[in-house]
Amino acid sequence: MNSGRNAHWEQVYQDKEEGQTSWFQPRPETSLRLIASTGEPADAPFIDVGGGVSRLVDHLLDQDWSNLSVLDISPSALALAQARLGERATQINWLETDLLEAGLQGPYRIWHDRAVFHFLTEAEDQAQYLHQLKHALEPGGHLIIATFAPEGPEACSGLPVQRYSPGQLGHTLGKAFRLNETIAEEHHTPAGKIQSFNYCRFQYQP
Repeated sequence: MNSGRNAHWEQVYQDKEEGQTSWFQPRPETSLRLIASTGEPADAPFIDVGGGVSRLVDHLLDQDWSNLSVLDISPSALALAQARLGERATQINWLETDLLEAGLQGPYRIWHDRAVFHFLTEAEDQAQYLHQLKHALEPGGHLIIATFAPEGPEACSGLPVQRYSPGQLGHTLGKAFRLNETIAEEHHTPAGKIQSFNYCRFQYQP
């Protein structure tokens, strides 16, 4: 596990309450809408990479999704999510690991990423992410990915980010990913700032 990345995100989750983080959403409406758009059944294998304390899996459990995995580099983030879910936490497959170094088993039908990929500003890290994605996502499966839009912030949580239009993101991912849907979102942070995101739903067709 990359000790620098691990230490950074551990510090973030130890310093801030869940509702103080800039990415906090009580209900991730856009993600839920795009997941529904895949048409996949509720027993389809699903992974939320960089899920941390996101409440996405809470709402998916409410909708009777039954094959859910959450991956995060921060053990503190996963512990907070497990504590919040209580007994329902046993229904989730928790993966405490660095995504770029993970030995993901898969195959998954849906890969969800809200704001992980845009932190990867080095070509080597982007290539490793794509390697993991293509290894773990089933052909015909769906990639739901949210990044800062070109007019979005240049940095987040003390780290630089790479901003993308849907076209730029599709070019970076490559021809194996067909863009099916995009949604622009203005995310209002708990601190009152507005962050411009692009959400994209791709289908993997190697």
